[in-house]
Amino acid sequence: MDDIQLCKDIMDLKQELQNLVAIPEKEKTKLQKQREDELIQKIHKLVQKRDFLVDDAEVERLREQEEDKEMADFLRIKLKPLDKVTKSPASSRAEKKAEPPPSKPTVAKTGLALIKDCCGATQCNIM
Repeated sequence: MDDIQLCKDIMDLKQELQNLVAIPEKEKTKLQKQREDELIQKIHKLVQKRDFLVDDAEVERLREQEEDKEMADFLRIKLKPLDKVTKSPASSRAEKKAEPPPSKPTVAKTGLALIKDCCGATQCNIM
C-alpha cells in the first residue's frame, strides 16, 4: 500500500468518523459507538503505517545523500592526479608558445638547416 492510498483511506475513515461524531452522544446507538471506536483504531494504525513509510523514505534519502557525498569525495581524490597530468602538457605548450621562434639562423647551423629556417623548405627561393 503506497502513501497516496494510505492518505485516501485515512481521509475516508475521518469523514465517516466526523459523521458519527456529529451525532449527539445521547442519540448514538451502541453499534455507532463501537463503529466510532473502530474508526479511531483504524485511523491510528494507518497513520502509524504512513509515519513509518515517511521515516523510511527519509532514512533512504539521507543514506543516498551520504553515498553521493562519499562518491564525490572519491572522484575528487581519484581525478586530482589527472588534473595534474592534463594541466602539465597545457602549461608546457603555453611555455613553448611564449618562446619566440628564432627569426635569424644561428651560425652553428648547417647550410641545410639555414635553408629550412629561411623558407621552411629544402629549396630556398631566396637562394
